[in-house]
Amino acid sequence: MPANWEDNEEIQYFREYLRIPTVHPNPDYKPCVAFLKKQAAALDMPVRLFYPVNEDNPIVVMTLTGTDPSLPCILLNSHMDVVPVFAENWKHKPFGAEMDEEGKIYARGAQDMKCVGMQYLGALRALKKKGVQFRRTIHVTFVADEEMGGGRGMRPFVETADFKELKIGFSLDEGLASPTEEFPVFYAERSVWRLYFNANGNAGHGSLLHRNTAGEKITYILHKMMSMREQQVRRLENNPELTIGDVTTINLTQIRGGVQSNVVPPTMVLGFDVRLALDVDHSEFEAQLHKWCEEAGGDIHLTYDQKQPRVTPTATDNTNPYWVAFKEATDSLSLKLKTQIFTGGTDSRYIRRVGIPAIGFSPMNNTPVLLHDHDEFIAADIYLRGIEIYEKIITNLANC
Repeated sequence: MPANWEDNEEIQYFREYLRIPTVHPNPDYKPCVAFLKKQAAALDMPVRLFYPVNEDNPIVVMTLTGTDPSLPCILLNSHMDVVPVFAENWKHKPFGAEMDEEGKIYARGAQDMKCVGMQYLGALRALKKKGVQFRRTIHVTFVADEEMGGGRGMRPFVETADFKELKIGFSLDEGLASPTEEFPVFYAERSVWRLYFNANGNAGHGSLLHRNTAGEKITYILHKMMSMREQQVRRLENNPELTIGDVTTINLTQIRGGVQSNVVPPTMVLGFDVRLALDVDHSEFEAQLHKWCEEAGGDIHLTYDQKQPRVTPTATDNTNPYWVAFKEATDSLSLKLKTQIFTGGTDSRYIRRVGIPAIGFSPMNNTPVLLHDHDEFIAADIYLRGIEIYEKIITNLANC
């Protein structure tokens, strides 16, 4: 292991951050906020705390004022929370931030996404030491609850006066690691619909052949939904140019109902996780669902845990000056980019929803994708290279 990795200031900050277990289902953000306040003080950046829902879910905002505060500002967003761990499946302590002889740093959040938050600060630290000035004000945000959908974090925050007063013109947020030389760049997200078919039907004894039962109805619906799913599977398989973000994904996640094996139940429920591709007309899709409910026998009610609207993608061409600045930075570093639609969901969906262009980008190439996986890690050299990449990107964005 190169000696400078153990002694490197940025690596030390990163590992300290990783050791704070802001883990669901009950993350305690107070130690994390205390750590971030110290970081802000060291960078001479004023820090504010906002609580869009409650004091258990803070949003930390650090600010570096630009030379022309009238310009729209740059947002560097990350989330503090991490998903649960199953420690028995890890070879390293999930919150130990252990570094092996190859320089791999193991911890929950190493990729998703405590690395990015600390890389922002590492880049700003390096730029301040070099005396670089920025025209635009930069806000660095560390938010809560992203891993649970952002309902107590960014989703309500974008609707507040506090957020509007930040005057955001463009946002950077998380992307994904890449096992190849390429860096994925995400300019859009599919719409998440978590929906339930609540079927009502005739009940009775299990020895008879009742008609119009809840079981018959959900069988019809299940066939229709899984047939649509198969169409999307074939579409993806038959076109090598498509990624998972380009198609609609449909997955059966819940089947509920029944009281015992010899009783035909009066109600049964099917639950699906659906991610609607950008080319899907939401009204037509929902009309199709209602049509199937009628064809199945009626008395089926659709309910939703989530029903997100279609959000306009961020332009990745010359019409978007922020994209031009981002691309010029990555081109100057000879980075190979691949623009994509994100597979899952990030806080960028809420930022785009209020009309702010946003890009998802994590500078982690030549790295296996391990977010939410056991033994999540990032290599020290990849992490430090990411800081250098952000130096160039942030400079270009804040001066465009």
